[in-house]
Amino acid sequence: MQIPTVRPPDTGQTPHYLAAELRLPTNWLDYTILGIYFVVVLGIGFAARRSVRTSLDFFLSGRSLPAWVTGLAFIAANLGATEILGMAANSAQYGVYTTHWYWIGAIPAMVFLGLVMMPFYYGSKVRSVPEFLLLRFDRSAHLLSSALFAFAAILIAGVNLYALAIVVEALLGWPQWVAIVVAGFFVLAYITLGGLSSAIYNEVLQFFVILAALIPLTVLGLKKVGGWDGLSDSLTETRGADFMTAWGGTGIGSDNPLGANWLTIVLGLGFVLSFGYWTTNFAEVQRALSAKNLSAARRTPLIAAFPKIFIVFLVMIPGLVAAVLVPRIGTPGSDLQYNDAIPYLMQSLLPNGVLGIAVTGLLAAFMAGMAANISSFNTVFTTDIWAKYVVKDQEDGYYVRFGRLITAIGVLASIGTAFLASSFSNIMAYLQTLFSFFNVPMFVVFVIGMFWKRASMKSGFWGLLAGTTAAMVNYFWIYEQGVIDIPSDQGANFVSAIAGFVAGGVVMVAVTLFTAPKPAAELQGLVYGTRSPGMSEPPAEGDDAWYRRPALLGWGAIVLAAACYIPFSF
Repeated sequence: MQIPTVRPPDTGQTPHYLAAELRLPTNWLDYTILGIYFVVVLGIGFAARRSVRTSLDFFLSGRSLPAWVTGLAFIAANLGATEILGMAANSAQYGVYTTHWYWIGAIPAMVFLGLVMMPFYYGSKVRSVPEFLLLRFDRSAHLLSSALFAFAAILIAGVNLYALAIVVEALLGWPQWVAIVVAGFFVLAYITLGGLSSAIYNEVLQFFVILAALIPLTVLGLKKVGGWDGLSDSLTETRGADFMTAWGGTGIGSDNPLGANWLTIVLGLGFVLSFGYWTTNFAEVQRALSAKNLSAARRTPLIAAFPKIFIVFLVMIPGLVAAVLVPRIGTPGSDLQYNDAIPYLMQSLLPNGVLGIAVTGLLAAFMAGMAANISSFNTVFTTDIWAKYVVKDQEDGYYVRFGRLITAIGVLASIGTAFLASSFSNIMAYLQTLFSFFNVPMFVVFVIGMFWKRASMKSGFWGLLAGTTAAMVNYFWIYEQGVIDIPSDQGANFVSAIAGFVAGGVVMVAVTLFTAPKPAAELQGLVYGTRSPGMSEPPAEGDDAWYRRPALLGWGAIVLAAACYIPFSF
């Protein structure tokens, strides 16, 4: 399948690399910190290997992990370096609008996943998100969703590898191929050794390493520009008042840096894109499926929601600081592009030692993002494609061995897809494009299938195909060819997401009217209002404590995220 070349944001240039002058003054102390981190990563892989006895152990950690571990892994899997660099780039380009990707573009969907969808996923005992579609619809919907997800996972892992290579080359002077080989080797080593358990425990470590990298950068950046007041005053003067607000200028027909109005933000990002990503992206859901019981599985995304609310400040503020220190960043008059925001501040603000922690945190973030997609890819390809359609009914050990082999193939394939990201100077825009193509159509199939018993077996396949096609047509033809004037890539992504959602839903309804529904007896535990034995699992000892109740955690996260909007709304 050939992906057409996509247009970068209108910055007047198409940079493929970070600015060469961003080379960091690293010394032996920084490399010692980096070396210790890599040793610990491999140590976790070897330790986790002892727990891998079956394919369930390899692909889902034997469904044995506590909620706090899966919750931190859930958020770390999302907190890849593409998230860090991309959201800092978003902030330098769009300002405080970046908060929408977190408070409206993540928290409601994470809460919905924990409160509504996890009982169906975990209770049905599926090993993957596509396998749920096999139970709810039919083999054609399952095979198409498996193929689309496997393809998307490799593309997204490739984004992480490409970003890693250009960052390490600019910051440390390593040749790109060295960075790719080193990072790929370590991810490959610890996943093939310990399977998902190794990936998850490394993601917990990576979460804290990433925080240790971002917090000093944020604090020193604010100090450099005179605190929040100095930052706000400078950007309001140079970029306008709307740059420092979440909703300013988003009225329909109004101009704003993001190129989107409140309706496309709420529907395109807040509903379609965000729910499509958080509720059907197996790279995230897989962490919840590895939890030790249903209560822990439900709490996994809810626990993750609380750090997600506040992480926005650690990526947004550095982007805003870079916009103050380099007023023309991302324009033809500057050597720096938006993706340079974090590396520029690392070079300018951090002393040796702290610099080593920051470099380690950045590499940890790349590896977390890549490992999340590779571990989900090997599960889907092995259990949903290979074991069901190619080589069936083999002994369990065969699929563990094949899972390790396909992990290596996945890493090699992600190297091949890495350079598709080179057309974008804003990495996050590229990722959002992929999500609108692959996650949103899957989400509409899930929502209709989960809440409408009448949805027929054939409607899943045709809805998924129609939604994916509509999203691609909107982006590559309507937006790329200028049929409709959409101001930015991100605005186009929101519209593509809405187009994919509507097309998938309409086609599912139309196909359902002319094809047979699934027998009611086969829908138990798969459709809202029905139950399966797995959904009746009693809470484990201690899980019924008031502070562990999923409803309290979920609604608490929603209220806290809404409250965070208040200072940025007036």
